[in-house]
Amino acid sequence: MKFLISNDDGYFSPGIAALAETLARHGEVVVVAPERDRSGASNSLTLDRPLSVRKATNGFYFVNGTPTDCVHLAVTGMLSFKPDMVISGINHGANMGDDTLYSGTVAAATEGFLLGIPSVAISLIGRSPLHLSSACGIIDQIVERCKNHPFESAMLLNINVPDVTPEELQGLVVTRLGRRHMAEPVIKADNPRGETVYWVGPVGPAQDAGVGTDFWAIANNKVSVTPLMIDLTAYSQLDGIKTWLCS
Repeated sequence: MKFLISNDDGYFSPGIAALAETLARHGEVVVVAPERDRSGASNSLTLDRPLSVRKATNGFYFVNGTPTDCVHLAVTGMLSFKPDMVISGINHGANMGDDTLYSGTVAAATEGFLLGIPSVAISLIGRSPLHLSSACGIIDQIVERCKNHPFESAMLLNINVPDVTPEELQGLVVTRLGRRHMAEPVIKADNPRGETVYWVGPVGPAQDAGVGTDFWAIANNKVSVTPLMIDLTAYSQLDGIKTWLCS
C-alpha cells in the first residue's frame, strides 16, 4: 500500500514520526506536513500566495501552508501516484465533538476523502501524550482491516485514543460526535506596546457526553472511531425553509 501522511502539529512532531514508522511496515510512506504548528486551521486553503515544499533531513516534506494545503498539493500535483490511504496524525490532543470543525488534523484527512481516498484522522488524548504506542497499535489494526476488507468507496474516520498503555485500552467502539458547552470567554491582555490583545479561551466542557459519544468512549478508556460525512445540508429543515420563503 501507498500512504500519504500529514498532520497539523508540524513535520517535527513526535506523533507524525511514530505514525510514519508504523505505516512503513505496511508499505510506501510519504510525509507532507506543515512547517509549523497549524492546530485549529480547519479546512483552510492558501490562495493568496504560492506554496513552497522543502525536504527535511529525515525525508519528510514540509510546506509553508495549512494541513489541507499539504494534502491537496501532494495529491493533485506533487506525488507521481495516488495514495491508497491518507492518514493524519498522530495528533497531540483530542479531536472530539465540536472540535472536529476546527481541527487541522481532521481537515487533512477530510481533504483526502474529498479527493476520493480512504482517509483517517487519529488523535491521542493529552497535549503531552505518553503512550504513542497505543495509537500506533490502533493504526496497525485499521490498516490491516482496510487491506483485508477494503471499502467499496472512500471513507473518513475520526479516531481518538485514550493516553493509556495498550493493555489498558478497553477495545474499539463506533461512536457519534458529542457536543461541548459554549467556549470559555476570550482572555484579554496588554502587549508590551500597551495595546489590548485577546487570546481565544479554552474549549467548554462536554455537554452531550452520553453513551455512544466519543466523549463517553474516551472516559471509559475505549478507542473512539467516528465515521464522518461532509454534507452540511439540514435536511430536516428543507420543508420548513421552503414554507417560510414562500408564505
